[in-house]
Amino acid sequence: MTTSTHSSSAGPGGPVSDQLVEQFADEAEQGYDVERLVARRGRRGRPRLGSEPSTVESVRLDPELKERLVRRAEADGVAVSEVIRDALRHHLEASGGDGTAG
Repeated sequence: MTTSTHSSSAGPGGPVSDQLVEQFADEAEQGYDVERLVARRGRRGRPRLGSEPSTVESVRLDPELKERLVRRAEADGVAVSEVIRDALRHHLEASGGDGTAG
């Protein structure tokens, strides 16, 4: 079995092998359950973080703060955005919870 070099991958971490292409072709030839595919439509994308859709906020970080942030995320094994959300929650709770000085 050879491994072809394709520009896409089958998922995290690897090239698409000839075996995987055959597997996909076999699956397509058998046909798809349309009802199952339609039912999956509402579950695509990133999971919600709360009860409402999330917003994206942009902040500027100096290089030193960014480096500290990245190191903390790596040490904790979480995404940078999770460290930011956690820090913001702690800051707001310490200041009265609603953003006012307390």
